[in-house]
Amino acid sequence: MSAPRRRLAISAYGCCCALGSSRDEIVNGLARGTTRLAPPDTVTVPFPTHVGTVRAELPELPSELSPWSTRLARMAARLVADIEPQLRRARSRWPADRIAVILGTSTAGAATTEAAFAAFVRTGVLPDVYDFRRQHTFGAPLHVVATLAGAAGPRMMMSTACTSSAKPFASAMRLIEAGAIDAAIVGGVDTLCAMTLQGFRSLGALDREPSRPFAAERNGISIGEGGALALVEREAEPRAWLEGVGESSDAYHVSAPHPEGLGARLAMERALAAAGQDPSAVDHINAHGTGTRLNDAAEGHAIAQLFGPDVPVASTKGYAGHLLGGAGAAEVVFSIMALEEQWAPASAGAAPIDPNMTINVLTQQTRGRFRRVLSNGFAFGGNNVSIVVAAP
Repeated sequence: MSAPRRRLAISAYGCCCALGSSRDEIVNGLARGTTRLAPPDTVTVPFPTHVGTVRAELPELPSELSPWSTRLARMAARLVADIEPQLRRARSRWPADRIAVILGTSTAGAATTEAAFAAFVRTGVLPDVYDFRRQHTFGAPLHVVATLAGAAGPRMMMSTACTSSAKPFASAMRLIEAGAIDAAIVGGVDTLCAMTLQGFRSLGALDREPSRPFAAERNGISIGEGGALALVEREAEPRAWLEGVGESSDAYHVSAPHPEGLGARLAMERALAAAGQDPSAVDHINAHGTGTRLNDAAEGHAIAQLFGPDVPVASTKGYAGHLLGGAGAAEVVFSIMALEEQWAPASAGAAPIDPNMTINVLTQQTRGRFRRVLSNGFAFGGNNVSIVVAAP
């Protein structure tokens, strides 16, 4: 086992998804144990499916950022507002150029570009307000978040499919450990778009009904939108500790996981090593749990091999869908909520559980002593990230 890194304080977080846009709404939604997935009404596709739509009112951007205004940017602005009180304290503690912004997204401004192209097809001209650089590119949300947060340090955007907003936690740890920064705003966000829904359907991975991770009758993914931001600091009063991040890239297949979950297991082992912990120290696993036959089987095998049959496991994708580039950060937030509430949610829709699963998939809310949670994020191409968070 390699020497553990120094743990870092997660001093604030914000999250929005189909469950809600405030901490209380999301906790209450997880406690109810019922899905918020529904047929799409903000995006049009020629086939039946269910999605997780953010229903919250999104703020308008200030006038100087109005050229960057998109649904994605307004979601990001809402998340910045959620952590603003702690950001204010961080700005008084650290120089602005020592506060980084490290984000992830999968689709970036694809929804805005789809709408602009649809207008072009109807009228023959692009809308006057459409700006590819400010509204579509990966750099656009970086600029919005950094400006609103008053952060002048390094800016980076990750796009590694479904691990996009988990990877920034690893980058923040490395930069702080190297002495390059003192704090980082990490996370990510994605919005619903037709391209994503059609792409997953073409892979045969999209469920017509709400996704049911780990269920015997599971039949695929439900896509959602939203994401999360967290403030990670060298020193601060923690909501939770960021203890360790493990990464791997097994490159087994462009879209399918290794059948035995070898890359997933390696990421979990590396996260534990970075945290200086062994598997028995983990009290709950927030699984990647997409609801596809292959992913759930591979992840279940990897968890069983490393942790055995008893640790409580749940996937939260049955509640709000797979947030793609926003999933990793949102599920770290769900993991912190489990620490704060001292219960793990049911894995929505999992009953009856696949009898081939040899792990403890939760079908009801489970209370206990939760000191440490591991959150998994696995992506196309065998790109895997596991994150250990601990109660303060």
